[in-house]
Amino acid sequence: MITWMQRHKKYLIVTIWISTIAFVGAGFVGWGQYSYGDKAGAVAKVGNVEITMGELQKAYSRIYSQYNQMFQGNFDEEKAKAFGLQRQALQQLTNQALILNLAQEYDLRISDQELLQEITSQEYFFKDGQFDKTIYKETLSRSNLSSKEYEQEMKKQLLIQKVFSLLPVEVNQNESEILNTVMSIADKIEYKVLDDSNISVDVSDEVLKPFWENQKNNFMTEVSYNLSYIKQEKVSNEYSQADIEEYYAKNKNSLKDPDGKIIPLDMAKNLVEERLNAKATKDLALRTYIAFKKRKLEDESQIQKITISQTNNPFSQEVLQKVSSLSITSPFLKPIEVDGEFFTFELLKVNASQTKTFDQAKDQVTAIFVAEKKKEKLFNLASESLPNFTGVKTDFISNTDAEKISLLNKDEANEFLMKLFNAQNKNGTISLASGKLVIYNILEQKLLNKTHEDTDSMKRLKSTIFSAGLMKNLSKKYKTEIFVQGL
Repeated sequence: MITWMQRHKKYLIVTIWISTIAFVGAGFVGWGQYSYGDKAGAVAKVGNVEITMGELQKAYSRIYSQYNQMFQGNFDEEKAKAFGLQRQALQQLTNQALILNLAQEYDLRISDQELLQEITSQEYFFKDGQFDKTIYKETLSRSNLSSKEYEQEMKKQLLIQKVFSLLPVEVNQNESEILNTVMSIADKIEYKVLDDSNISVDVSDEVLKPFWENQKNNFMTEVSYNLSYIKQEKVSNEYSQADIEEYYAKNKNSLKDPDGKIIPLDMAKNLVEERLNAKATKDLALRTYIAFKKRKLEDESQIQKITISQTNNPFSQEVLQKVSSLSITSPFLKPIEVDGEFFTFELLKVNASQTKTFDQAKDQVTAIFVAEKKKEKLFNLASESLPNFTGVKTDFISNTDAEKISLLNKDEANEFLMKLFNAQNKNGTISLASGKLVIYNILEQKLLNKTHEDTDSMKRLKSTIFSAGLMKNLSKKYKTEIFVQGL
């Protein structure tokens, strides 16, 4: 019985340690070759839902951050390409769009009251145990988010939650007992960890060029934007005491110290002057923007030109995101603040991605080639070592005993155990996200004498399987169009 469970628990436990599908990401994607025209504002379309460049940027950034944390800060763009982060980001957004299409079809919506209830219950906007509108606005401002952007994204997430709430997953007693049995399986193993630190790879041009030729469309120049812009520097005016007192009287509730107390007028003078100057700067920038848009600038020498991209961006991430949403038919961007100064932009041209030459792509090609060859050599070494290796032997361990896998860190050990308890073979090789390989041999098995009262794990398992099936069916129902080559 135990042998059967060991060989087939892959089908029982599957994804207990994997959370349900992630639908939203959080930065910038500077790749791919785009087909512009009426689709210039979108990188993909799923059914009736478009996926914008800004959404793709954020999704990519979030996944990148997760991998960078896993690699303890040693993650870069070359590794990101090797792991297919671009495709992962687009897949997350595609899954989200599939659910949103389903919601549209059944006319599901999120009311303003539902949105308000959700936002006012989020504790990071609380002060003294209650929602604070000032903290809400300041928190979003520090994150370079407008309340409109945040609330639109929140509505999407609430709508997705509503869809799944209408498709509940229940767990019965038999399923709980199956999970209890699976969670009680323990293995005594011998294992050895292999890494590629001592593996060398030939990276001469003679070897690299054929590799590049076979996949050169994966090495693209960045999308860049030719812009003209006007910079409005900070205004520094002098204000009368009456001006300061008038502003203070109207806005003192937003003039608070770190303890949340209103700053007295005599101590708030400098802060009031800063805010008055900031308002004057913005007002002047808006007037200049109107003149710029109408081609009525008094001083044309104010206009400067620049080309920006992901790696050549002297402004801010927000500027790049908003510029990417412009089009030649609607080329002007209202004044946007960068470090206290305001910039008004006009889009002149979008430079689509193009295939890099070998010399341009060489560094990227080398990194990916080395990673693939090292992986290949490491697998060969593991295969050769597997029949007769000598490694570390453990006592009986279950899938929750990561601390007993001494040759791996906690994240690696958890990943190893997840894959070990899904494996069907008595011995074999397990590849980890960090690039390490673990060869193992199961020496003995038994059922532990303990009971798990954990219906949540079974519910998560069923939810994951259900979600995967739902995505598969929805992908057949709603057509997906991708306007980015190389993904």
